[in-house]
Amino acid sequence: MNNNYFSEIIEGNLSQWTGQCWKWDVMPTFGSLVITSHGSLQIFGIVNSIKTGSMDPLRFPTPYQKTEEELLREQPQIFEFLQTTFTCITIGYEENGKVFYHLPGKPPKIHAFIGNASPEQCQQFFASEQFLHLLFNLQLSNLDELLLALLKNLVEKKALNKTNFHSFIETFSMLCKNDYQKLKIFLQRSNHLFIE
Repeated sequence: MNNNYFSEIIEGNLSQWTGQCWKWDVMPTFGSLVITSHGSLQIFGIVNSIKTGSMDPLRFPTPYQKTEEELLREQPQIFEFLQTTFTCITIGYEENGKVFYHLPGKPPKIHAFIGNASPEQCQQFFASEQFLHLLFNLQLSNLDELLLALLKNLVEKKALNKTNFHSFIETFSMLCKNDYQKLKIFLQRSNHLFIE
């Protein structure tokens, strides 16, 4: 089994899917690129939200005023009822070695495994900014936060350079209908990414 896998799909449609982590405290990063498979398709998703809570609707976490280490030692059973789920937005897929920046013909299957994309897969997928069209079409309330997190993840994986970033900003600007204020604020907030 691929070591990058850490969860599986519990709900999905063409444009987004929900994964449940196998361990409640091993989860993807907000804005990271993850992959799942459906037959010959490799479907790419960007992590849009993450939630940890009780899997039992009748039991809820309560504060104990103890550290996690103390709780693990004294009451390890309370962690058995925790689960972490996350949602991903489909931003493209790969089929027969070719990347497509639109929705696949089928949603990912329930119980399909989800794994982190490798740095090489990130470089290959984000060589183009075409994925931005899918994100803008969804009119997400947290779009800027998601894009900033995505850019940070790409810089950390060395999958984004200044040239790619400029292309990203050009497409971002067009999709924002050249909204100068929005673009200026986004650039100010992303400015730190390339400061060494």
